[in-house]
Amino acid sequence: MLEKIFHLKENRTTVRREVVGGITTFMTMAYILALNPSILSASGMDKNAVLMATAIAAFIGTLAMALLANYPFALAPGLGLNAYFAYTVCGQMGYTWHVALLAVFAEGIIFILLSLTNVREAIFNAIPTTLKKGVSVGIGLFVAFIGFQDAKIVIADQSTLVTLVDFRQNFHTVGISALLAVIGILIVATLNSKNVKGALLISIISTWILGIICQVAGIYQVDVKGGFNSLIPTWSSFDLTAITKTFGQCFNGIHDVKILDFVVIIFAFLFVDIFDTLGTLVGVATKADLLDEEGKLPNIKNALLADAVATTAGAVLGTSTTTTFVESTAGVAEGARTGLASVVTGLLFLLSIFLSPIFVTIPKFAIAPALIYVGFLMITSVVDIDFRDLTEAFPAYLAIVVMPLTYSISEGIAFGIVSYVVINVIAGKFKKITPLMYVLSVLFVLKYIFL
Repeated sequence: MLEKIFHLKENRTTVRREVVGGITTFMTMAYILALNPSILSASGMDKNAVLMATAIAAFIGTLAMALLANYPFALAPGLGLNAYFAYTVCGQMGYTWHVALLAVFAEGIIFILLSLTNVREAIFNAIPTTLKKGVSVGIGLFVAFIGFQDAKIVIADQSTLVTLVDFRQNFHTVGISALLAVIGILIVATLNSKNVKGALLISIISTWILGIICQVAGIYQVDVKGGFNSLIPTWSSFDLTAITKTFGQCFNGIHDVKILDFVVIIFAFLFVDIFDTLGTLVGVATKADLLDEEGKLPNIKNALLADAVATTAGAVLGTSTTTTFVESTAGVAEGARTGLASVVTGLLFLLSIFLSPIFVTIPKFAIAPALIYVGFLMITSVVDIDFRDLTEAFPAYLAIVVMPLTYSISEGIAFGIVSYVVINVIAGKFKKITPLMYVLSVLFVLKYIFL
């Protein structure tokens, strides 16, 4: 039955690889169960309700991706978009979270229509192959940067913006977390060098266990205010009725909408989401070797439709925009190639509603080594870029460096697309540029002018 649904042999994979890949993807994404409620609660939303909405939206979106597109891509409420939701729409602009949810719902409906009319697919296919390779590499650097930050190996600095952590300072919190992450990096690199299956998952669990040992021994000390929570899971009751505090509440904001402001909010959600999603799909699909000879992703329409359905469902449940997660590359790195891995990831998200105290205990420093290694795997696509052709290579280069420096996948794509059009126009290579690339370039420029 699984073979019939997911075509495992055709995709050169096995049930074991898919299950391990699905679990690994979930483990690298589980942090969103803690972060999303924390961020959205700043808008006045109930944390327990948001946690449940996050888990259910991730389940629905990831299952839709599995059944509609048969891809090992997982979905959940995206970082960046949830911050825009809480701090800009509800903070600076002063709207209630009900209105913000209504904007996300409207965005989801628009996305469904765009997916059905091939607009998003056309955008994906219009991006040159070399630029897609650059996007993949850029996402790799971005993911690695996130990993180093989560591990506390790289920290903020006033003079240089970022710097290496001083392991001796605050050793029992920051220092030991960074040291354990370094050990985790060595574990994942060593296991992969020996071709050990499930290396990423083993490294996450091993690093977590080492952390628990350090806590018991008094080397790691809990500092909740500083963000260093207990590493030992504790069971606590969970209110399953909390979801009623956010479910369907997006429709209660319709009377408080100012049309012009509302259009701007929707457009901002749309713009960031569409290119974050496309960028993630490009990067993950490239790493999984899912692109065809023309650099296109087969069945992308259904993949984008799954993403749109997830966003709409998430808004109704009570969370910000649900999107495809770049952490899906962790599962791909473990051999996942079909929607079976997504089914596993989705079911774990659903299960996390009842086991959330356990899942949210996994520390960032245990997950970080997996992200850093995934970044390494994605950077390997750089060898496919022809650096002898400046009109192809330089836009790809800009996409690569802008993503981690601006902390945004969509900004990297914007710089890549605009520079590709401008450089090739100046070079007189008009035939290389598709009409849609001109349109996208103009839209990105207008975005920077008016948004």
